[in-house]
Amino acid sequence: MNRRVILGATGLEVSPICFGTWQLSPRFWGDQSKTDVLAAMNAAFDAGINFYDTADAYGDGYAETVLGEFLAGKPRDDLVICTKVFNHFNPNGSRYPDLSPAHIRQRCDLQLQRMSIETIDLYLLHLFDPVTPLADVAETMESLKKQGKIRRYGVSNHTVEQLRAHRRFGPYDAVQPCYSLVDTQIENDLLPYCQAENIGVMVYSPMHKGLLTGKYTGNETFTDFRKHLPDFQGERFRAIAAAVQSLKPLAEQYRLSTYQLILAATLMHPGIHVAVVGIKNRPQIIEAIGAMGKTISREDYFAVRKAIAIDGISKIKDATGKRK
Repeated sequence: MNRRVILGATGLEVSPICFGTWQLSPRFWGDQSKTDVLAAMNAAFDAGINFYDTADAYGDGYAETVLGEFLAGKPRDDLVICTKVFNHFNPNGSRYPDLSPAHIRQRCDLQLQRMSIETIDLYLLHLFDPVTPLADVAETMESLKKQGKIRRYGVSNHTVEQLRAHRRFGPYDAVQPCYSLVDTQIENDLLPYCQAENIGVMVYSPMHKGLLTGKYTGNETFTDFRKHLPDFQGERFRAIAAAVQSLKPLAEQYRLSTYQLILAATLMHPGIHVAVVGIKNRPQIIEAIGAMGKTISREDYFAVRKAIAIDGISKIKDATGKRK
């Protein structure tokens, strides 16, 4: 199933499902089985996934190291690798923003070494650095491109105005924002701008950190960072979980799982080229791949959105009768 899309003006031909590796960040997701993740990466490749996303921030380089193990022996030209730069890491584990030219160059060399590759296909600024001049950042990215260390570059977690400002200095042709059918805020500004400018969009957390997969009842508890998030607590968690569960009959009409229904609907947005899915094991990536190339009717698309709309869910009452 070698389905491919063009990631905007980058010209990169990628699978509409991208294998995400944020789950290899223990401080967010706890310890994961490297064996299971590598097996999932290989299963993804065998099933036609050619796009893999990581960052030096994920486990302070651990995710890149694991991805490097996967890449060993694979045909490099058949794969598109995306990673990100932003943090300055201190020996004590603390970090701070640093997109200064010297730091970007240093991190890029280290990232290439970790993954045992010569070129990063897509290099993203992980977040916005308010201190480094935009011209200096663009000049550095262009220098890396001329040296063959990166092919194309873009941004992640930037507002539309931050992206617009960056693009005054260099061809930032790809963005990686947070987006799900529960959190559609970027439809108001970033996505229309990207459509108008032919910027490649690869959204992360399309399943809203697992909440839209259909596997939760709303009574579960979490030991990872989700235990602190309002959407995974109390009546709100139960309401969203119930809303997702209610979509199962519709999914079955399309011979899809609830997960596949929501992922397919997400990819129907004309401004979204790719969905980056966080994968911990082989069954998860196989299920995600089942959404590629699938569409639903316009009526059903909006029915899905209405069912899990955050504005509607936010009006539920808590146990005290107060609006949340």
